[in-house]
Amino acid sequence: MTSEVTPLKTPAKPAFSVCVYCGSRPGNTPEFAAMAHQVGNWIGAHGGQLVFGGGHNGLMGIMADAALAAGARVVGVIPKALVEKEWAHSGCTELHIVQNMHERKRMMAEHADAFLALPGGIGTLEEFFEVWTWRQLGYHDKPVGLLNLNGYYDSLLGFLASAVTQGFMSDWQMELIRTDSDAERLLQALVQAAGLTAPTARLDQI
Repeated sequence: MTSEVTPLKTPAKPAFSVCVYCGSRPGNTPEFAAMAHQVGNWIGAHGGQLVFGGGHNGLMGIMADAALAAGARVVGVIPKALVEKEWAHSGCTELHIVQNMHERKRMMAEHADAFLALPGGIGTLEEFFEVWTWRQLGYHDKPVGLLNLNGYYDSLLGFLASAVTQGFMSDWQMELIRTDSDAERLLQALVQAAGLTAPTARLDQI
């Protein structure tokens, strides 16, 4: 493994591990930041581990900070070329600095029980489509989710439905992804689909 690992603290063994793809920008409305905070907080409050791209900018940083504050184990994976551009998150439980994007995505997938894409840009979309492709090819059997806050992914889902209608995709491929506008409901569904249990959150963590 050609990575630099910085272990900063060692919380208890997590009950589950979710790899989350999301934007390195915050978006134009406060709802996106609130959603990222909610996702990170839920993972930590329910005894989980967050795996993410290792950046401190945008939704990535908001989510990671919330997860850490809620007691989550947070694993960041970031290529050397993006350490400064995405402002590598030095507060991660583990921060892996790798050589390239291929190694980043492989390591993130290996550490995850499930995958979730929040709103984001081209990088988020690329990571989401790759892990979905791996799923339909049988390279893994981990659940994949798409958080469609405020209809952010409505146009994309409409295009994908058109691809099915036009004969370039099949219904079963669409059924491999779970979509929801409610972050907590989708996270719970992904953890359950992975065959794991999210412990009940303490009242002071909700």
